[in-house]
Amino acid sequence: MQSILILNANIVNENRILKSDVYIKGEFIERIDHNLSHLAADKVIDAKGKYLLPGVIDDQVHFREPGITHKADIFTESRAAIAGGITTFMEMPNTVPNALTQSLLQDKYLIAEKTALANYSFYMGVSNDNFDEVMKTDPKNICGIKIFMGASTGNMLVDNEQTLERVFANAGMLIATHCEDEATIKANMALYREQYGEEVPVKFHPLIRSTEACYKSSSFAMGLAKKHGTKLHILHLSTAKEIDLFDNSMPLKDKKITGEACIHHLWFNDSDYEEKQSLIKWNPAVKTAEDRNAVFNAVLSDHLDVIATDHAPHTLEEKQNTSYFKTPSGGPLVQHSLVAMLEFYHQGKISLEKIVEKMAHNPAILFEIEKRGYVREGYFADLVLVDTDDPWQVSGENMLTKCGWSPFDGQVFKSKVSHTIVSGHLAYEEGRFDEGRMGKRLTFDR
Repeated sequence: MQSILILNANIVNENRILKSDVYIKGEFIERIDHNLSHLAADKVIDAKGKYLLPGVIDDQVHFREPGITHKADIFTESRAAIAGGITTFMEMPNTVPNALTQSLLQDKYLIAEKTALANYSFYMGVSNDNFDEVMKTDPKNICGIKIFMGASTGNMLVDNEQTLERVFANAGMLIATHCEDEATIKANMALYREQYGEEVPVKFHPLIRSTEACYKSSSFAMGLAKKHGTKLHILHLSTAKEIDLFDNSMPLKDKKITGEACIHHLWFNDSDYEEKQSLIKWNPAVKTAEDRNAVFNAVLSDHLDVIATDHAPHTLEEKQNTSYFKTPSGGPLVQHSLVAMLEFYHQGKISLEKIVEKMAHNPAILFEIEKRGYVREGYFADLVLVDTDDPWQVSGENMLTKCGWSPFDGQVFKSKVSHTIVSGHLAYEEGRFDEGRMGKRLTFDR
């Protein structure tokens, strides 16, 4: 078995920072202790001056495979992810075809087994008419069930209340939801289309996909979850109004209803549309500075539990469509999510310990992932080394996602990921990849 010895690391783990060495044997962390330099290892990394974090677990990505691979694929996006310190991803079902049967879901696992450089899991999708297939989902080896309570690709908008009642009542595992009320959005679209035709200015996106649309859907989903005792995780919260729906009075392991914040909702606000235009067009929309600040504060106060990306690439040509209605929502973020959060650390807005909690520990707790999300002996060695004093600028030359652009183009980040270890494999080191071993499929302690 290959062994790796990491010396002199500042380990950020379980709400403290500890200087120590880490010895990895095979896929697992074997020892964490001082003065392990006497141990023989195939690879020795001197981490002096750097921080060693548990690898980021991103619970919401769209890697576009199968069927939309001109935008992205599992290999290219997982490669960008490990360069950004993400060792584990959970991918959404709105690929083509939509992952609405167990067979189609399994097809994605077969692709990942051969091409995913990071660890992986895939959500089972829900439609208005696939209840029986959804009920076959095995909670031991699938991260969760995904419901789009807002428009998505293909047949994935679930707007039948009877279907929603049945799924919430019988799921038996975590349901993740995209919450935006479709009727509200359509009414808003009609108003702006009447005024501007096809060329609605993108600055109106947060008024079309409005606070009211988000709140109405989130509160409805919560009502179903409370009625049926369902474990509900609401993705990409974007409004101050929704924060009041969430509770911070108990430990995460005891929560039935949880919430996620995404990088773009923590970083951008509606004043950025003038410069970034459709490059920051996401669903739900980037909204006001007040909304952004409320979401950020909710992360700090533990009303929101997880930080993720909603990485959703499109080609630059697609994003620059002159028709607002034909310009797709979403963009690439996996390569820059951790360094973006570290930028907030440099600004004094969040601690390293809190970043690790929201991006590694909490996803592991929430999804009940087996032996990941922490720097612990006996756990899988999913680790990332970061240098918090190695500035670099995002540019086309160093963007790794297939679409080749980023909303962070031109941004100078003070921190850099130097090494990423995935299930004991040194997959990324100082800009170089070792693609000789793939990531592993997640299992869950349920």
